[in-house]
Amino acid sequence: MRNTEVSLSKWSVSSRIFHWISAVLLLVTWSMILLYENLDNGFYIGLHKAFGISLLCWMIARVINRLLTKAPPSVPMPKWQALLAHLTHFGLYALLIAMPIAGLLMSVYGGRPVDIFGLFEIPVFVTPDRSLARFYNDLHTGIIWPAIITFTLAHIGAALYHQFIKKDNLIARMK
Repeated sequence: MRNTEVSLSKWSVSSRIFHWISAVLLLVTWSMILLYENLDNGFYIGLHKAFGISLLCWMIARVINRLLTKAPPSVPMPKWQALLAHLTHFGLYALLIAMPIAGLLMSVYGGRPVDIFGLFEIPVFVTPDRSLARFYNDLHTGIIWPAIITFTLAHIGAALYHQFIKKDNLIARMK
């Protein structure tokens, strides 16, 4: 397949919007926790939680979009690479949904409601339990977060490999 053919078989506009806004939401959510940790200002943890819940809602909508929108034809590659690409994408979707759920459960089991940009609040809907709050904290920060970093780096690395080594213009499909 020639470069122009690959670039013409783009993802749908909705899929491209979902992809890039997901990336931005993840970066903003991560930035808010960095600000909180470095400035020790509760304002940023509140924004971190609100953006995290926004990412959860966005990812649910993204999954629905993915189920309803046809994917472009695959770029030619060995079967093992195609399988790895599918597993990486599935993993990223699962992790980007699991991460905010674990964060929400950490908060509510800790007895803290989650304020969503001052518009509304997700109340504590469970009986507070410090050990479960700690469990979800460990899951959120110690397991899911490193997995998101790993899968994201694999995803970016594969895209760069296709762009600069294979020179098949794969990145153009998501522009």
